[in-house]
Amino acid sequence: MKKPALVLAIFTFCISGFQSLAQVAVPFKSKTGDSTHTVFIWHSDTLRQFHKDSVDIQSLFGHVKLQSEKTIFYTDSLAMDHKDNFIEAFGNVHINDKDSTDIYSDYMKYYVDTKNIIFKKNVVLKESKGTLTTDELHYDMNLHVGDYYNNGKVVNQTTTVTSKEGTYYADTKDMYFKKNVVLVDPAYTLKSDSLPYNSENQVATFVTDTYIKDSSGRTIKTREGFYDLKNHKAHFTKRTTITDKSETIIADYIEFDDSTGISIATGNAIFRDTVQNLTLISNLMIANKKGNTFLATQKPLIILKQDADSIYITGDTVYSAPIPDSVLKRPDSVQGVAILRTAKDPNDSSLRYLQVYHHVRIFSDSLQAVADSVYYSGLDSIFRLFINPIAWASGYQVTGDTMFLYTKNKKPDRLYVFENSLVVGKSSYNMYNQIKGNTLNGYFKGGVIDYMRSKGSAEAVYYIKDDSMALVGVNRVNKADIIDMIFLNKQLNKVVLRQDADGVMYPIKKVNPDDMRLRNFKWLDDKRPKTKYELFGN
Repeated sequence: MKKPALVLAIFTFCISGFQSLAQVAVPFKSKTGDSTHTVFIWHSDTLRQFHKDSVDIQSLFGHVKLQSEKTIFYTDSLAMDHKDNFIEAFGNVHINDKDSTDIYSDYMKYYVDTKNIIFKKNVVLKESKGTLTTDELHYDMNLHVGDYYNNGKVVNQTTTVTSKEGTYYADTKDMYFKKNVVLVDPAYTLKSDSLPYNSENQVATFVTDTYIKDSSGRTIKTREGFYDLKNHKAHFTKRTTITDKSETIIADYIEFDDSTGISIATGNAIFRDTVQNLTLISNLMIANKKGNTFLATQKPLIILKQDADSIYITGDTVYSAPIPDSVLKRPDSVQGVAILRTAKDPNDSSLRYLQVYHHVRIFSDSLQAVADSVYYSGLDSIFRLFINPIAWASGYQVTGDTMFLYTKNKKPDRLYVFENSLVVGKSSYNMYNQIKGNTLNGYFKGGVIDYMRSKGSAEAVYYIKDDSMALVGVNRVNKADIIDMIFLNKQLNKVVLRQDADGVMYPIKKVNPDDMRLRNFKWLDDKRPKTKYELFGN
């Protein structure tokens, strides 16, 4: 006969004010029966125990404190289920894991066998460097890893990261954010679909398409690399694009340090300035944001873009910087002063200069040139060519000590040669038209040579053709104040001698072409870049 006491649906006893200076061990037998997990009760205002349907349940109320291995649990109340081996906690739940991670919530369910915990409602995870908030968190006490699946936020000092899903690794202080990731920092805003982030060292790692915008408006598009928010350093790979106002740079690898303002781009780097319609291609670029300068080496190529006849420039090194105020404010720089006073942006690219030095080569359809170095100012659009400059236009070669090439809308407008100017053009086999003078001015129309004027102790050798274009003679001018060469359809049409010209006409049959050479004559067509693809030749 069954005892009445055992037929009762509930056997309950109550201990009020339960508190012990020693731990009370509560064993949980695993479902497989081959091991036992012990939970220790440190404190509870009230303990109730009852038995129902072969299930032993213990309920603790008021200032509850438990311990499972190195994890401490606090809550208002909880229930222990010894059949399914779980503990449920209600109200002001708080656990401390290994003295390093604290988690708070309104509700908790702890599976003793697997040491997995589910936190729900107003979940807050705190560690030394940051705070995670979410509505539900799954925490693995074996691995010290937490996961959320329905929106979470991490605050680390001044940095806030939100995402739909995320994983927290307590041992390493790493977070792996997934889906609709947004990182907001006083200096940056970042958006991505996946983002590993370490709260200890404040490093964000990029593993997929990522968009960054900083406080100055600069934007970054990347898919691989890292960003050190604490030290303001970054390293990007896989064709990252950085856009700053009118300037864009694209490269295989880009690294920068905002504390120094230095950035380095390597691997097929491309720089574009949409205001100046300028593109720079190089394998290595170094920029200084604080000094607003950049340096390009390893086969740099400059492209000054225009509709039909872009200008291409190469050299060993390209350097660019703002035009100094001392130049802009010179009394004779009236245009410079006007631009300086009306410029809205002190970093306006029109107030910059480009310097290309050593083995400079220039190509456009209407003009080609080589020199040791070139200086180009966005203020006046003048190319200044130094040390053994040579220019070619409409089949004519121009040399001199120094050359200035004036451009208008990126097209040649005027060529000015200082001292020892010499123009050479091939008339026929081994026969060359030549004009020499102290200075030379060449003028272009629509980017095409129109006429050249040699002035000061001018000399000339030019071959005469009849209407059928047959050679009939050669005219040698030993002295003239001014000699003009007038072109038609890119061909020499006529030569005009002005003021005190002294010359001799020779029949073509009596001319030895080798004797018809002016001083310093050289035919240097082998140095001319004949297409843009030959710019990196000799």
